[in-house]
Amino acid sequence: MTASPSHTAPAEVSTDSLAQDFVAFAVEAGVLRFGEFKTKAGRLSPYFFNAGLFDDGAKLQRLAEFYARRLIASGLAFDLLFGPAYKGITLAAGVAIELARAGHNKPYAYNRKEAKDHGEGGTLVGAPLRGRVLIIDDVISAGTSVRESVGMIQAAGATPCGVTIALDRQEKATENGRDAEHSAVQDVRRRLGLPVVAIATLTDLLHYLQGQSDPGLSAHRDRVLAYRDRYGVSDD
Repeated sequence: MTASPSHTAPAEVSTDSLAQDFVAFAVEAGVLRFGEFKTKAGRLSPYFFNAGLFDDGAKLQRLAEFYARRLIASGLAFDLLFGPAYKGITLAAGVAIELARAGHNKPYAYNRKEAKDHGEGGTLVGAPLRGRVLIIDDVISAGTSVRESVGMIQAAGATPCGVTIALDRQEKATENGRDAEHSAVQDVRRRLGLPVVAIATLTDLLHYLQGQSDPGLSAHRDRVLAYRDRYGVSDD
């Protein structure tokens, strides 16, 4: 992707700096919280990331900017953004705007949960699915949404080329009620052969907590570290 001369591309930042800025933003916005939360897998997690709380224009704009900066820095080539319903719809639109603002104008599309039987009909909305399609979501919990998206993209004759998410929890997936040795993100990479570009990871969250002078935040580090020791996966 090459920036047009009429726009100023985001300043180059290291992966770590971008991730740390994002984690700080998520904490300040109340999207990343600490305490005791029960996950879908039945685990008691010391933190919770709820992207649905990026719930006003300013927060959504900053979130979309982080996605755009991470994608530009990654160098991943794609022709179109695809946002699976429901959270992916807003993300795809917002990130398309921020990419265009940075000189990388990309079309986007999304799906309906139920097919429309009037008007244009069908389940897909937006630009036609063509070329290399990047799937965008907030997290990958079980990989179900990604697999469904891959099926829709391939059925349209396009090629899924990757996934971008806000946070990689780097946590063991569950299979048949048991902990697997891999995470849902690793499963997408290995079984589907798709790169996954995350703005930040659990490792980045731990680095953020380690660097905090606020005892109210730094006190959470040991609990998050213990959780990672029990449920975390080794890096790819």
